[in-house]
Amino acid sequence: MKAVYASTVNHADPLAALAVGEQPEPQARPFWSTVSVRAVTVNHHDVWSLQGVGLAAEQTPMILGTDAVGILDEDIPGKHGLKAGSEVVLYTFVGTDGAGVVPGERRTILSEKYPGTMAEKTSVPSANVFAKPASLTTAEAAALGTSWLTAYSLLFDAAGIKPGDSVLIQGAGGGVSTAAIQLAHAAGLEVFVTSRDADKRSKALKLGANAALEIGARLPRKVDAVIESVGAATWSHSMKSVRPGGTIAICGATTGDQPGAELTRLFFQDIRVQGCTMGSREDFARCCASWSTPICIRRSTPWSAAGRRARGLRQDDCR
Repeated sequence: MKAVYASTVNHADPLAALAVGEQPEPQARPFWSTVSVRAVTVNHHDVWSLQGVGLAAEQTPMILGTDAVGILDEDIPGKHGLKAGSEVVLYTFVGTDGAGVVPGERRTILSEKYPGTMAEKTSVPSANVFAKPASLTTAEAAALGTSWLTAYSLLFDAAGIKPGDSVLIQGAGGGVSTAAIQLAHAAGLEVFVTSRDADKRSKALKLGANAALEIGARLPRKVDAVIESVGAATWSHSMKSVRPGGTIAICGATTGDQPGAELTRLFFQDIRVQGCTMGSREDFARCCASWSTPICIRRSTPWSAAGRRARGLRQDDCR
């Protein structure tokens, strides 16, 4: 089958490790299901894989991709309504609770240990297959996993915010932050966002942010929670912007993972830091059940165009 995959790993030039070509189809496994892919997403995780973060050279070739919508190839016993031919969306964490794997297996995301979704067919534990929300297009639903599930979990689990609270979302423009702005606005939060780019700040306001500021700018007041995915470039600003007793919920560090910790501020102001990687299967089920309006996504790709999209990536897309 045709697939987009890492042929090796290359930290300095990740696109040099990117390949489009033939790869073996998924093999039948007990308690796993095969899906014919219709749409996938491009995430920063794919770039990390190409760079060798979470993926060793000896594990390649490895099919990339952490999200997908597709057509279920066979019935899933016990899952009401999920029959062969159903349009489905995938939760792609494996090993969180032993579904489809040996209990206690270290959790991974597709494309780390098991082949990813950027292929004509992919396979996941049957417990990870959900009906596509009818209100979303195929392309919209493909973005639910990595970006929208992460944003949902950051806001409502990791940060524990509630209507009327205030939140700062660092780095407007990425997939997670784009989702978080819309979710926070819909939940009745006061939403502040930051970005170096004026166009991204303008878009954030259109998506529902109350204010959009340059990175590092002083907020009108301290917020109840900060959603952090940028890392070193914004960490100090996040620490200064959250109220005493507030929470910084972090899901990534695209500009570096070794900022000054500012431990004195952390303990003296009772600031809580909570990590988050995507979210639970239960959170994903709630996400799938909750969508009643179209969503704004950053990038989702019909599978038929994924190869062209991969070949057309620029080095700037990997930063």
